[in-house]
Amino acid sequence: QVQLVESGGGLVQAGGSLRVSCAASGRTASSYAMGWFRQAPGKEREFVAAISWGGGRTAYADSVKGRFTISRDSAKNTVYLQMGSLNLEDTAVYYCASSRDTNRLRSGLCDYWGQGTQVTVSS
Repeated sequence: QVQLVESGGGLVQAGGSLRVSCAASGRTASSYAMGWFRQAPGKEREFVAAISWGGGRTAYADSVKGRFTISRDSAKNTVYLQMGSLNLEDTAVYYCASSRDTNRLRSGLCDYWGQGTQVTVSS
């Protein structure tokens, strides 16, 4: 069993930056690929970014490529999503997820999910 706890969400102005974190705990937490999804009001949950268990492979949605960076600290079992050049369309609840590999994670085939953290971008 793996538990995922997000933190760091909040209110930020358009054009600003924010970092959200996801702390993983559990016996096998470090062996999973991890990533982020988001769900805006009235929309389906969508993939944002993923990182392999070793940190050597990353993947991004086209909508965030070049603005967001995913990273992980294996010693802390924590994954980060650094978000920059935020715009109103980035407003959503951001969910941390884990899966056996980045391809499965990107497809939404995730084994564990966090409870989500709200990110609100204001004009």
